Amino acid sequence: MTKPLVVVESPTKVRTIKKYLGKSYNVAATVGHIKDLPPKEIGINIEEGFKPKYTNIPGKQKVIRSLKQAAGDSNDIYLAPDPDREGEAIAWHTAEILKKKGRRFHRVLFHELTKNATHKAIAAPEELNRDKYEAQQARRILDRLVGYQVSPLLWRKVKGGLSAGRVQSVAVRIICERERAIQAFESEEYWSITAHLENNAPPPFTAKLVKKKGEKIKIPDEKASSSIVKELSKEKFTVEKVQKKTTKRNPLPPFITSKLQQEAIRKLRFSAKKTMTIAQKLYEGIDFGPGEPEGLITYMRTDSTRIAKESAFEALKLIRERFGEKYAPDKPRFFKNRKKAQDAHEAIRPTSVFNTPEKVTPYLSEDQLALYRLIWERFVASQMEQALINQTSVSIKAGAYLFTASGSTVKFPGFMALYMSVDEEIESKSRQTKDDLPKLDEGMVLKLNKLEPKQHFTLPPPRFSEASLVKELEENGIGRPSTYSAILSTIKEKGYVDTVKRYFKPSELGFIVNDLLVESFPEVFDVEFTAKMEDDLDRVEASEVNSLEILSRFYDSFKNALETASKDMLSLKAVGMPTDLVCPKCNSKLTIRVGKNGHFLGCSKYPECTYTRNYTRDEKGVIHPVELSSDETSDRICEKCGKPMLIKQGKYGTFYACSGYPDCKNTQSVSSGNGGQATGVTCPEKDCGGTLVERKSKRGKIFYGCSNFPDCTFAVWDKPVAKECPKCSAGFLLEKTTKKQGTFLSCHTKGCGYKQKT
Repeated sequence: MTKPLVVVESPTKVRTIKKYLGKSYNVAATVGHIKDLPPKEIGINIEEGFKPKYTNIPGKQKVIRSLKQAAGDSNDIYLAPDPDREGEAIAWHTAEILKKKGRRFHRVLFHELTKNATHKAIAAPEELNRDKYEAQQARRILDRLVGYQVSPLLWRKVKGGLSAGRVQSVAVRIICERERAIQAFESEEYWSITAHLENNAPPPFTAKLVKKKGEKIKIPDEKASSSIVKELSKEKFTVEKVQKKTTKRNPLPPFITSKLQQEAIRKLRFSAKKTMTIAQKLYEGIDFGPGEPEGLITYMRTDSTRIAKESAFEALKLIRERFGEKYAPDKPRFFKNRKKAQDAHEAIRPTSVFNTPEKVTPYLSEDQLALYRLIWERFVASQMEQALINQTSVSIKAGAYLFTASGSTVKFPGFMALYMSVDEEIESKSRQTKDDLPKLDEGMVLKLNKLEPKQHFTLPPPRFSEASLVKELEENGIGRPSTYSAILSTIKEKGYVDTVKRYFKPSELGFIVNDLLVESFPEVFDVEFTAKMEDDLDRVEASEVNSLEILSRFYDSFKNALETASKDMLSLKAVGMPTDLVCPKCNSKLTIRVGKNGHFLGCSKYPECTYTRNYTRDEKGVIHPVELSSDETSDRICEKCGKPMLIKQGKYGTFYACSGYPDCKNTQSVSSGNGGQATGVTCPEKDCGGTLVERKSKRGKIFYGCSNFPDCTFAVWDKPVAKECPKCSAGFLLEKTTKKQGTFLSCHTKGCGYKQKT
């Protein structure tokens, strides 16, 4: 009889599980999903109750053969893919492939990969969870219905290769709407007045003007400010009220997925994708010596703040040993989940707090250690005593005007001795730089040293960073913790957004596609509608509603919108999107069109009028045609006739043309040569924000350097490709060609060694 087989999702887990279970079990990996909807057709029979047509994923034949071989004639198969909806789908599909008369399937959930947790999970297996599988399947069907029917519509109406996604397109909409709010914003002037005061004893301090005659004051301009300053210069400044109190501040709960991504983005400058890649490795197991892998954190896809009692007591023990009794509360602290949180998994925490960052440093890479330290410190801090902050607030009267001053000091740091969030760090720095207030008593008359008026302007809403977009998606109920990383990666890869100093800005393509989709599918790509759909999927998992009901209700509305859009959606290939601009040739309206080389302005009377221009948008979103400039001589030589190449402007942008025209008609795109073409790859230097562009050395050799040169001198000889390294999550790969290996991609990061054939 073959030994029982344990099937996990990732090959990395195989060694860890084998170590813990010994020779009593075989262990094999599915290497992700083994079945999916077919890639070249919709794969859903809508008439038969949205029945999906699952097929073995191309390239997985070898994995499937290995699984069948490992199962042999075993009667017991323990299905242990990740403990989430995707893992549940993998478990069901594995059971289908390994199904055999008399064979029993057990679902095993490894919430952490430690010896004790592994044995406990194997000893208490569960049934396969049909509701969780139905929820995953419903999401997959919904995404396929939208993606495979709306995307071809964009190919016909805009251009080939575009994609729409049920959730990704909503994320693009959020970014576009924020950009339009920025464009529509009109800045307003306002003024503040600060009084520089002192008592008989130092230190001097400042107070802000806040009210006049009990009403909040608004100072619109310099004239009003000067008038108030004139009035105040004659008034006596008297302490009206002094309030002193000690506030208690509780630590934040351990990380859930979205909060880990937000904090890692802000504190460590990791992308959401990089954060999840590293977290996966920490969960699956780190080698502590030959044959000694151990999972360092619990499962990293969760929106629950629940923690095991044992882990909380372990944390209290460490806190007493390391910080002393006064830093440890009498009993563990447990946190309430948000209303919509699923409670299947714990929060993200260390599997053992005694695996301190110092202890594991020799076994982790720099990035792994940074993320582990973040998780470890946040969890331990969550079990530490409150911080106590002494706060003093002072109200100061000057005639009809009221000023306020405040100061605060840390009475007892509590959890802040170990960990503070980015926001807490910002507040702490602000508090430390404030002058301490002198001793002030009510009725005390103060000396006015000077009045400082200052001009300000209101600011537009900020663009979204990765961290703030994840927060926005989370707060609006768009997507789920496990999907945020993929959403952000997709909208960047599809070219719908650009990143400007780490902030998302819609590309022109993003604006165009968003406007078309929102107009044609106002409900499908609506924020509230998408959030409700997420709730419905959660209800499917909770067995509160049937997935067929959800799918039918969605498709009835979607089908009608799709039929209407097929007929009525504007074609940017033929008609174009109207603008307010007038054609200078024939006085007809100009429209935004999309051709094979991108978007441009074209006359609405085409083909009678052939006027076209590239265009730009200013900070207010106003379209400006780019007038053709006179031809410039480049430093490139025509490879056909040896004459200089000219830089020309055409309706599809900049290109090179031989100066020997019409005898030589050689032309080249800018991207094929040495004209400083951008690669679309962000400079890896920290806080640089530049992009890598093609350059030519003094000897004529091509290299790729930062657009912020000479401030940033980063450069590489090989061509950077905007593709993340799957091994170390570096932001780009290098394209290399050798006689032995041909053309391949390799990672630039020292010590990584990743290579991939193109």
